[in-house]
Amino acid sequence: MPAPIQVFFVLLPDSLALDWAGPAEALRMANQCLAQHGQPPAFALRFVGPVAEAPTSVGLRVTGLEPLPTLGQEPSWVVLIGQPGDEVRLDDEPGRALMHWLQGLELRAGQQELVAICAGAVVAGMGGLLAGRRGTTHHAHLQELRQKASGCEVVSNRLFVQDGPVWTSAGVTTGIDLVLHRISIHCGPALAAEVAQNLALALRRGPDDPELSPFLLHRNHLHPALHKVQDAVSREPQKPWTVPAMAALAATSPRHLTRLFEQHAGVAPSHYLRGLRLALAEAALTAGHPVARAAELAGFSSDVQLRRSWQASGRSATPRALRTAARERRATH
Repeated sequence: MPAPIQVFFVLLPDSLALDWAGPAEALRMANQCLAQHGQPPAFALRFVGPVAEAPTSVGLRVTGLEPLPTLGQEPSWVVLIGQPGDEVRLDDEPGRALMHWLQGLELRAGQQELVAICAGAVVAGMGGLLAGRRGTTHHAHLQELRQKASGCEVVSNRLFVQDGPVWTSAGVTTGIDLVLHRISIHCGPALAAEVAQNLALALRRGPDDPELSPFLLHRNHLHPALHKVQDAVSREPQKPWTVPAMAALAATSPRHLTRLFEQHAGVAPSHYLRGLRLALAEAALTAGHPVARAAELAGFSSDVQLRRSWQASGRSATPRALRTAARERRATH
Protein backbone atom coordinates (compact mmCIF):
# COMPACT_ATOMS: atom_id res chain seq x y z
CA MET A 1 0.00 0.00 0.00
CA PRO A 2 1.29 3.52 -0.76
CA ALA A 3 2.50 5.55 2.18
CA PRO A 4 0.24 8.37 3.39
CA ILE A 5 0.83 11.81 1.92
CA GLN A 6 2.69 13.95 4.45
CA VAL A 7 0.64 17.13 4.84
CA PHE A 8 2.66 19.89 6.50
CA PHE A 9 0.53 22.75 7.85
CA VAL A 10 2.95 25.65 8.25
CA LEU A 11 1.84 27.87 11.14
CA LEU A 12 3.23 31.32 11.78
CA PRO A 13 2.20 33.44 14.77
CA ASP A 14 -1.39 34.65 14.31
CA SER A 15 -2.22 32.22 11.51
CA LEU A 16 -5.93 32.26 10.66
CA ALA A 17 -7.44 29.35 12.56
CA LEU A 18 -10.07 28.40 9.99
CA ASP A 19 -7.50 28.38 7.18
CA TRP A 20 -5.80 25.36 8.69
CA ALA A 21 -8.40 23.80 11.01
CA GLY A 22 -11.05 23.40 8.29
CA PRO A 23 -8.81 21.65 5.73
CA ALA A 24 -7.19 19.58 8.51
CA GLU A 25 -10.61 18.36 9.66
CA ALA A 26 -11.54 17.44 6.09
CA LEU A 27 -8.38 15.35 5.78
CA ARG A 28 -8.97 13.76 9.18
CA MET A 29 -12.51 12.85 8.14
CA ALA A 30 -11.17 11.36 4.91
CA ASN A 31 -8.90 9.07 6.93
CA GLN A 32 -11.84 8.22 9.20
CA CYS A 33 -14.04 7.32 6.22
CA LEU A 34 -11.25 5.21 4.76
CA ALA A 35 -10.91 3.35 8.07
CA GLN A 36 -14.65 2.65 8.08
CA HIS A 37 -14.21 1.09 4.64
CA GLY A 38 -11.30 -1.04 5.87
CA GLN A 39 -8.64 1.02 4.10
CA PRO A 40 -5.45 2.60 5.48
CA PRO A 41 -5.13 6.36 6.00
CA ALA A 42 -4.23 8.45 2.97
CA PHE A 43 -2.95 11.52 4.82
CA ALA A 44 -0.54 12.11 7.69
CA LEU A 45 -1.16 15.51 9.25
CA ARG A 46 1.90 17.41 10.52
CA PHE A 47 1.93 20.87 12.07
CA VAL A 48 5.21 22.71 11.64
CA GLY A 49 6.61 26.22 11.93
CA PRO A 50 9.66 28.35 12.53
CA VAL A 51 8.73 28.51 16.24
CA ALA A 52 7.52 25.69 18.48
CA GLU A 53 4.62 27.68 19.97
CA ALA A 54 2.47 30.33 18.36
CA PRO A 55 -0.79 32.19 19.01
CA THR A 56 -3.53 31.84 16.41
CA SER A 57 -5.83 34.52 15.06
CA VAL A 58 -8.46 33.70 17.71
CA GLY A 59 -6.02 33.88 20.63
CA LEU A 60 -5.63 30.15 21.18
CA ARG A 61 -1.98 29.16 21.42
CA VAL A 62 -0.75 26.05 19.65
CA THR A 63 2.25 24.26 21.08
CA GLY A 64 4.40 21.36 20.03
CA LEU A 65 4.89 22.58 16.46
CA GLU A 66 7.56 20.59 14.66
CA PRO A 67 10.50 22.44 13.09
CA LEU A 68 10.29 23.27 9.40
CA PRO A 69 11.18 19.92 7.84
CA THR A 70 13.69 18.78 5.29
CA LEU A 71 11.45 17.19 2.69
CA GLY A 72 12.45 13.82 1.31
CA GLN A 73 11.24 11.77 -1.62
CA GLU A 74 7.88 10.81 -0.11
CA PRO A 75 4.78 12.60 -1.47
CA SER A 76 4.10 15.73 0.57
CA TRP A 77 1.94 18.84 0.60
CA VAL A 78 3.12 22.11 2.08
CA VAL A 79 0.08 24.09 3.27
CA LEU A 80 0.60 27.83 3.71
CA ILE A 81 -1.88 29.80 5.80
CA GLY A 82 -3.07 33.40 5.78
CA GLN A 83 -2.92 35.92 8.60
CA PRO A 84 -5.41 38.59 9.73
CA GLY A 85 -4.94 42.15 8.56
CA ASP A 86 -4.88 44.08 5.32
CA GLU A 87 -1.30 43.16 4.49
CA VAL A 88 0.94 40.13 4.94
CA ARG A 89 4.08 41.13 6.83
CA LEU A 90 6.96 38.70 7.23
CA ASP A 91 9.69 41.04 8.44
CA ASP A 92 10.09 39.44 11.87
CA GLU A 93 12.37 36.52 12.74
CA PRO A 94 9.77 33.73 12.19
CA GLY A 95 8.79 35.30 8.86
CA ARG A 96 12.37 35.52 7.65
CA ALA A 97 13.00 31.91 8.69
CA LEU A 98 9.96 30.81 6.71
CA MET A 99 11.07 32.76 3.63
CA HIS A 100 14.47 31.08 3.75
CA TRP A 101 12.84 27.65 4.03
CA LEU A 102 10.39 28.28 1.17
CA GLN A 103 13.17 29.33 -1.15
CA GLY A 104 14.73 25.90 -0.69
CA LEU A 105 11.63 23.94 -1.74
CA GLU A 106 11.70 21.99 -5.00
CA LEU A 107 8.07 21.63 -6.01
CA ARG A 108 7.15 18.73 -8.30
CA ALA A 109 3.70 17.47 -9.16
CA GLY A 110 2.95 14.21 -7.36
CA GLN A 111 5.87 14.61 -4.99
CA GLN A 112 6.33 18.02 -3.33
CA GLU A 113 3.23 20.15 -3.84
CA LEU A 114 2.08 23.49 -2.47
CA VAL A 115 -1.38 24.29 -1.12
CA ALA A 116 -1.90 27.98 -0.31
CA ILE A 117 -5.03 28.94 1.62
CA CYS A 118 -6.32 32.53 1.44
CA ALA A 119 -3.45 34.98 1.97
CA GLY A 120 -1.13 32.00 2.17
CA ALA A 121 -0.83 32.62 -1.57
CA VAL A 122 0.80 35.97 -0.78
CA VAL A 123 3.25 34.15 1.51
CA ALA A 124 4.00 31.73 -1.34
CA GLY A 125 4.48 34.62 -3.74
CA MET A 126 6.86 36.40 -1.38
CA GLY A 127 8.84 33.16 -1.20
CA GLY A 128 9.16 33.04 -5.00
CA LEU A 129 6.95 29.97 -5.43
CA LEU A 130 4.41 31.55 -7.79
CA ALA A 131 6.79 32.94 -10.40
CA GLY A 132 5.61 31.92 -13.86
CA ARG A 133 2.41 30.39 -12.47
CA ARG A 134 -1.27 31.23 -12.18
CA GLY A 135 -2.71 31.74 -8.71
CA THR A 136 -5.48 33.33 -6.70
CA THR A 137 -6.15 34.52 -3.17
CA HIS A 138 -8.80 36.23 -1.07
CA HIS A 139 -10.32 39.16 -2.94
CA ALA A 140 -8.96 41.58 -0.34
CA HIS A 141 -5.41 40.43 -1.12
CA LEU A 142 -5.55 40.21 -4.93
CA GLN A 143 -3.75 43.52 -5.46
CA GLU A 144 -1.18 42.63 -2.81
CA LEU A 145 -0.57 39.33 -4.57
CA ARG A 146 0.05 41.20 -7.84
CA GLN A 147 2.55 43.43 -6.08
CA LYS A 148 4.42 40.83 -4.05
CA ALA A 149 4.33 37.71 -6.24
CA SER A 150 6.72 38.55 -9.05
CA GLY A 151 5.83 36.78 -12.28
CA CYS A 152 2.50 35.41 -11.05
CA GLU A 153 -0.60 35.63 -13.25
CA VAL A 154 -3.23 36.57 -10.67
CA VAL A 155 -6.69 35.10 -11.31
CA SER A 156 -9.76 36.65 -9.66
CA ASN A 157 -13.27 35.29 -9.00
CA ARG A 158 -12.15 31.67 -8.66
CA LEU A 159 -12.59 29.34 -5.72
CA PHE A 160 -9.20 27.84 -6.35
CA VAL A 161 -6.59 27.54 -9.08
CA GLN A 162 -4.15 24.78 -9.95
CA ASP A 163 -0.92 25.31 -11.85
CA GLY A 164 1.23 22.18 -11.83
CA PRO A 165 2.25 21.37 -8.24
CA VAL A 166 0.85 24.68 -6.93
CA TRP A 167 -2.72 25.04 -5.67
CA THR A 168 -4.08 28.37 -4.41
CA SER A 169 -7.53 29.16 -2.99
CA ALA A 170 -9.62 32.32 -2.67
CA GLY A 171 -9.79 32.30 1.08
CA VAL A 172 -11.01 30.81 4.34
CA THR A 173 -13.78 28.27 3.55
CA THR A 174 -12.62 27.83 -0.05
CA GLY A 175 -9.59 26.09 1.45
CA ILE A 176 -12.01 23.33 2.42
CA ASP A 177 -13.34 23.26 -1.15
CA LEU A 178 -9.79 22.89 -2.42
CA VAL A 179 -8.96 20.08 0.01
CA LEU A 180 -12.19 18.26 -0.88
CA HIS A 181 -11.16 18.43 -4.51
CA ARG A 182 -7.75 17.02 -3.66
CA ILE A 183 -9.38 14.24 -1.63
CA SER A 184 -11.47 13.45 -4.69
CA ILE A 185 -8.34 13.14 -6.82
CA HIS A 186 -6.46 10.89 -4.39
CA CYS A 187 -9.28 8.89 -2.81
CA GLY A 188 -12.08 9.05 -5.35
CA PRO A 189 -15.14 11.29 -5.74
CA ALA A 190 -17.38 9.03 -3.64
CA LEU A 191 -15.15 9.47 -0.59
CA ALA A 192 -14.90 13.23 -1.16
CA ALA A 193 -18.69 13.41 -1.32
CA GLU A 194 -18.89 11.41 1.91
CA VAL A 195 -16.54 13.85 3.64
CA ALA A 196 -18.51 16.82 2.30
CA GLN A 197 -21.71 15.29 3.63
CA ASN A 198 -20.12 14.81 7.05
CA LEU A 199 -19.10 18.46 6.98
CA ALA A 200 -22.64 19.47 5.93
CA LEU A 201 -20.93 21.35 3.11
CA ALA A 202 -22.14 21.89 -0.43
CA LEU A 203 -19.22 20.64 -2.49
CA ARG A 204 -18.14 23.27 -5.01
CA ARG A 205 -15.58 22.93 -7.74
CA GLY A 206 -13.21 24.87 -9.94
CA PRO A 207 -13.73 25.68 -13.62
CA ASP A 208 -11.47 23.01 -15.07
CA ASP A 209 -12.33 20.16 -12.73
CA PRO A 210 -13.59 16.77 -13.92
CA GLU A 211 -17.29 16.13 -13.66
CA LEU A 212 -18.56 14.38 -10.52
CA SER A 213 -22.29 15.02 -10.51
CA PRO A 214 -24.77 17.54 -11.90
CA PHE A 215 -25.38 18.53 -8.28
CA LEU A 216 -21.76 19.71 -8.09
CA LEU A 217 -21.51 21.36 -11.49
CA HIS A 218 -21.93 25.05 -12.34
CA ARG A 219 -21.01 26.17 -8.80
CA ASN A 220 -17.57 27.60 -9.63
CA HIS A 221 -18.61 31.19 -9.01
CA LEU A 222 -19.00 33.52 -6.04
CA HIS A 223 -22.39 35.08 -6.77
CA PRO A 224 -24.44 34.77 -3.54
CA ALA A 225 -27.92 35.22 -5.06
CA LEU A 226 -27.22 32.61 -7.71
CA HIS A 227 -25.91 30.17 -5.09
CA LYS A 228 -29.12 30.74 -3.13
CA VAL A 229 -31.21 29.74 -6.14
CA GLN A 230 -29.01 26.74 -6.93
CA ASP A 231 -29.15 25.56 -3.32
CA ALA A 232 -32.95 25.68 -3.33
CA VAL A 233 -33.29 23.95 -6.70
CA SER A 234 -30.72 21.30 -5.74
CA ARG A 235 -32.60 20.47 -2.54
CA GLU A 236 -35.91 19.93 -4.34
CA PRO A 237 -35.41 19.62 -8.11
CA GLN A 238 -38.68 17.71 -8.41
CA LYS A 239 -40.70 20.80 -7.48
CA PRO A 240 -42.53 22.59 -10.32
CA TRP A 241 -39.79 25.16 -10.77
CA THR A 242 -40.15 27.98 -13.25
CA VAL A 243 -37.67 30.71 -14.07
CA PRO A 244 -39.93 33.33 -12.42
CA ALA A 245 -40.06 31.20 -9.25
CA MET A 246 -36.26 30.96 -9.22
CA ALA A 247 -35.97 34.69 -9.89
CA ALA A 248 -38.19 35.45 -6.90
CA LEU A 249 -35.67 33.69 -4.64
CA ALA A 250 -32.92 35.93 -5.99
CA ALA A 251 -35.11 39.04 -5.74
CA THR A 252 -34.56 39.78 -9.40
CA SER A 253 -36.36 39.53 -12.72
CA PRO A 254 -36.52 36.29 -14.76
CA ARG A 255 -34.55 37.93 -17.57
CA HIS A 256 -31.79 39.09 -15.20
CA LEU A 257 -31.63 35.69 -13.49
CA THR A 258 -31.12 34.06 -16.87
CA ARG A 259 -28.26 36.47 -17.53
CA LEU A 260 -26.74 35.65 -14.13
CA PHE A 261 -26.94 31.91 -14.81
CA GLU A 262 -25.34 32.26 -18.22
CA GLN A 263 -22.63 34.63 -17.00
CA HIS A 264 -21.63 32.91 -13.75
CA ALA A 265 -22.80 29.30 -14.09
CA GLY A 266 -22.33 28.97 -17.84
CA VAL A 267 -25.75 27.40 -18.34
CA ALA A 268 -29.38 28.49 -18.67
CA PRO A 269 -31.66 28.00 -15.63
CA SER A 270 -33.81 25.44 -17.45
CA HIS A 271 -30.76 23.42 -18.50
CA TYR A 272 -29.41 23.49 -14.95
CA LEU A 273 -32.72 22.17 -13.63
CA ARG A 274 -32.89 19.52 -16.34
CA GLY A 275 -29.44 18.21 -15.40
CA LEU A 276 -30.50 17.77 -11.77
CA ARG A 277 -33.73 16.04 -12.75
CA LEU A 278 -31.94 13.68 -15.11
CA ALA A 279 -29.56 12.74 -12.29
CA LEU A 280 -32.54 11.95 -10.03
CA ALA A 281 -34.22 9.95 -12.76
CA GLU A 282 -31.05 7.99 -13.42
CA ALA A 283 -30.75 7.16 -9.71
CA ALA A 284 -34.40 6.04 -9.62
CA LEU A 285 -33.97 3.85 -12.70
CA THR A 286 -30.81 2.31 -11.25
CA ALA A 287 -32.79 1.53 -8.11
CA GLY A 288 -35.28 -0.40 -10.25
CA HIS A 289 -38.19 2.02 -10.56
CA PRO A 290 -40.22 1.93 -13.78
CA VAL A 291 -39.63 4.75 -16.26
CA ALA A 292 -42.93 6.48 -15.42
CA ARG A 293 -42.20 6.39 -11.69
CA ALA A 294 -38.62 7.64 -12.23
CA ALA A 295 -40.01 10.55 -14.25
CA GLU A 296 -42.43 11.39 -11.44
CA LEU A 297 -39.77 11.19 -8.72
CA ALA A 298 -37.45 13.46 -10.71
CA GLY A 299 -40.05 16.13 -11.44
CA PHE A 300 -40.71 15.43 -15.12
CA SER A 301 -44.30 15.88 -16.23
CA SER A 302 -44.37 12.48 -17.93
CA ASP A 303 -42.22 9.61 -19.06
CA VAL A 304 -42.33 11.12 -22.56
CA GLN A 305 -40.72 14.33 -21.26
CA LEU A 306 -38.09 12.26 -19.46
CA ARG A 307 -37.27 10.34 -22.63
CA ARG A 308 -36.99 13.53 -24.66
CA SER A 309 -34.72 15.16 -22.10
CA TRP A 310 -32.70 11.97 -21.83
CA GLN A 311 -32.15 11.87 -25.59
CA ALA A 312 -31.31 15.58 -25.75
CA SER A 313 -28.63 15.09 -23.08
CA GLY A 314 -26.77 12.62 -25.31
CA ARG A 315 -26.95 9.65 -22.95
CA SER A 316 -26.18 6.39 -24.71
CA ALA A 317 -28.55 3.88 -23.09
CA THR A 318 -32.30 4.52 -22.98
CA PRO A 319 -34.06 4.88 -19.62
CA ARG A 320 -35.66 1.46 -20.04
CA ALA A 321 -32.32 -0.14 -20.92
CA LEU A 322 -30.67 1.42 -17.88
CA ARG A 323 -33.39 0.05 -15.58
CA THR A 324 -33.16 -3.41 -17.14
CA ALA A 325 -29.37 -3.51 -16.78
CA ALA A 326 -29.65 -2.43 -13.13
CA ARG A 327 -32.20 -5.17 -12.38
CA GLU A 328 -29.99 -7.78 -14.05
CA ARG A 329 -26.99 -6.70 -11.97
CA ARG A 330 -28.98 -7.01 -8.76
CA ALA A 331 -30.25 -10.44 -9.79
CA THR A 332 -26.70 -11.76 -10.14
CA HIS A 333 -25.61 -10.58 -6.68
